[in-house]
Amino acid sequence: MLDHVSITVFDLAAAERFYDAVLAALGVAKVGADETWIGYGERCDADHPERSYLSIRLGARPEDAPRRHWCFKAPDRAAVDAFWHAGLARGGRDGGAPGLRLEYHPSYYAAFLLDPDGNRVEAVCHRAG
Repeated sequence: MLDHVSITVFDLAAAERFYDAVLAALGVAKVGADETWIGYGERCDADHPERSYLSIRLGARPEDAPRRHWCFKAPDRAAVDAFWHAGLARGGRDGGAPGLRLEYHPSYYAAFLLDPDGNRVEAVCHRAG
């Protein structure tokens, strides 16, 4: 459903360490960075409309919004686990350990983290087992 997402962070260096780790765990490539921006994924074009892209920009500290979050698709449950461990090792905080979330559906396997700026991020695998 989403073509691209842009977020802002106050500490770009801390965000870069965190997002480099969690997105690498999910197999998402970093495509560029400078002193004000980091990009991950691939931009859509006429030949590749299925692609997704995340842009992280330097900005004011995000306001507290505990229900705001974004979720990354994981290819398997091991990638969800790797996402969570990588995020904790790179400045993220636990927002919910990897596990089944049966309230969504029987195979919803997810983990939640707070990035260094307090943004809530999730990785999910919808596949059974």
